[in-house]
Amino acid sequence: MRTDDPPSQVGNDPLSKVGDESLPPVGDVLAAIATGLWRWDNASGTVTLDAEAARLLGLPARAQTLTEAAVRSRFHPVDWNEIYGTVQLAVAEGTLAEARLRIMDDTGRRVLRTVRSRSKPVLHDATEAYELIGTLQEVSEPTPGTAARTPVTGDWRRSREAFLLDAGRALAEARSTEEVLRVAAGLSMPGFSPDGLAVFGVAGDRLSIIGHHGHQPGDDGPFSAMPLDTDYPAAEVVRTGRAVYLSSPEDYRRRYPAAWPLARRFERQSWAFLPLTVAGRTMGAWMAAFAYRVSFTPDERSVLTTVARMLAQALSRAGVAESERELTEGLQRSMLPMLGPRIPGMSVAARYVPTGGGLQVGGDWYDMIPLPNGRIAFVIGDVQGHDVRAAGLMGQLRIALRAYASEGHRPDAVLSRATRFLAGITESITYGSSGSGADESTVYDPRFATCLYVEADPATGVLELARAGHPEPAIRTSDGTVLQRPTAGGLPLGIDPDADYPTTRLVLEPGETMLICTDGLIETGGHDLDSGWARIRSTLEGYLGEDEEDGLELLADRLVQTVHGPTSHYTTGPLADRREDDIAVLLLSRTSRPEHRTDARRTVLTVAQAEPERVAGARRHLRELLHDWADDDQVDSAVLMVSEMLTNVLVHTDGDALLVAEVTGEPGARRLRAEVADASDDLPHKRQPGELASSGRGLVLMELLAGAWGVDPRGDGKSIWFELYEGAGAPDGSAGGL
Repeated sequence: MRTDDPPSQVGNDPLSKVGDESLPPVGDVLAAIATGLWRWDNASGTVTLDAEAARLLGLPARAQTLTEAAVRSRFHPVDWNEIYGTVQLAVAEGTLAEARLRIMDDTGRRVLRTVRSRSKPVLHDATEAYELIGTLQEVSEPTPGTAARTPVTGDWRRSREAFLLDAGRALAEARSTEEVLRVAAGLSMPGFSPDGLAVFGVAGDRLSIIGHHGHQPGDDGPFSAMPLDTDYPAAEVVRTGRAVYLSSPEDYRRRYPAAWPLARRFERQSWAFLPLTVAGRTMGAWMAAFAYRVSFTPDERSVLTTVARMLAQALSRAGVAESERELTEGLQRSMLPMLGPRIPGMSVAARYVPTGGGLQVGGDWYDMIPLPNGRIAFVIGDVQGHDVRAAGLMGQLRIALRAYASEGHRPDAVLSRATRFLAGITESITYGSSGSGADESTVYDPRFATCLYVEADPATGVLELARAGHPEPAIRTSDGTVLQRPTAGGLPLGIDPDADYPTTRLVLEPGETMLICTDGLIETGGHDLDSGWARIRSTLEGYLGEDEEDGLELLADRLVQTVHGPTSHYTTGPLADRREDDIAVLLLSRTSRPEHRTDARRTVLTVAQAEPERVAGARRHLRELLHDWADDDQVDSAVLMVSEMLTNVLVHTDGDALLVAEVTGEPGARRLRAEVADASDDLPHKRQPGELASSGRGLVLMELLAGAWGVDPRGDGKSIWFELYEGAGAPDGSAGGL
């Protein structure tokens, strides 16, 4: 109908008669109850008012047609801005647009009255234009305490805006579907809060229940796997993409008689079913059920619609994140091996922790490889970078190392072959389509990888190590002392295809544990190698040293928590860069039987002729061995004598030097015995060097500083040794000799 028709035409509507009794004209009825009619034409930008509507707007009381600007000047600016959202919601849902509007005087400073507008949008099929046809009626301001359930301007709107901001922030922070549903269940909407929620998804041609709240376990049974063509509100919402509001049980029963018996037992009074739409696609539906009747005013529908949109976006993000996590976890599981069966005489534990951001799998890896000779190889490595290419290269390199090791090659040969392999596959990468090659491009993208390869004999505890630019291992002795073990090494894999990798041999004594790891365990949290090792050492020293496998697993967890858990925030390093990195940890412990338990700490170290710089590493290693020695002067003396003995071997012989150092006894009364062996038959002789002599003082120092010392010939060479006794004074010079 047209709102500017004469009252007689309006009154002649057939609906104005009931039976034989005639009703007064509609125009007369509206005028009697002070209700005006208006029509807003969106296409022409004009608003047509009858006399009563014009009066309510503070205009002369006559029918007239005005521009939108003229009518807008009569409304409070805040109310006029909000009415656009209300109208768009009504147009989208095909429902009434209802709002309370404040009418201002000519100056725009004083509120004349508050009117209630109810209008119905009429769409034009050919265009996106529409008309609003409705009524205006003056209303009084609500009494205190009633504004919470009434769609009015002012405090309710401010509460609504604050609620939507909080809800949006909470949903944006949710990282999983479970978190999204928990946030949705905890939302307290201003003035009306549902006590039953359900989120429906779509699986093929059926509805699925993603989650629900306010229902008992098993209540979702009849609604799961429901066909989309079912006469059920959620199914209709998914099919049409339009919201469904049911204000009463009668409304539900009338519109959905087939589904009503399923909903009746929950004893709800009102329901809202809203589409969950992302990028124009309806991915499901959200149901909000109320224990009391809700009229679903435009303001209430606006809140529900906004929450549904935010909920859809949050569920979509969570779904994508969960899919990525599932993909990366599957990739990680396929690339990182299981440690396999238990090894007699040894216990093994390993951990891999991806970095906190980005791709959840990177270039770090570990592996355990059974060898043809009955030994076990342990490998840990780190491919440069933290991206898809690093992960791919890690998988290829791990397979290559496993293949080389399974062929029976020694540790140095395995790494030599691996560096040639990695250099070959990273020389260049070709991008683009195949065929003519016109669209192809070749990019030089070299990558390197650090690696530590350990071949272990479980029966004897002998370990043979080859290292390619990787952090050195650490040994925890049976009494809790932690030593960073100097190990011969070469360049990282992939840099020089012809690089050599020397082998270091050591013995893992019963009760000792070896730690090998990637640099993420050391440097995460702003640490360098020195401060990072100090942090790791404190955790290793605090380990009780149980022989059982569960104890080693506990130590692996503690190491990761030290650098990746809550306590890591209190142990940040001196560097400003707090970068995160992948963490790979491998622990190898030699089981100690009770009859073989010992409190001695023992270390063996080789210094090759071609590596004189390792004498400095031996000095540092000895200081770590004596970290709790009571007398610092004795520690300095021991370091000086060991340095002298090793240097003499490198200078006066053609072979390598083998250092064996052992500490025995109770704290406060312990004995240090250090022995350096070489393959030369020439025995040292005591001399009296002059003031300017550059040599000949070694045995003099031994006589002055050692508690006891000596030189023992051997079938394949000799060994020179000394002993120091904790708590003993300086020797008198007669305790040792040839």
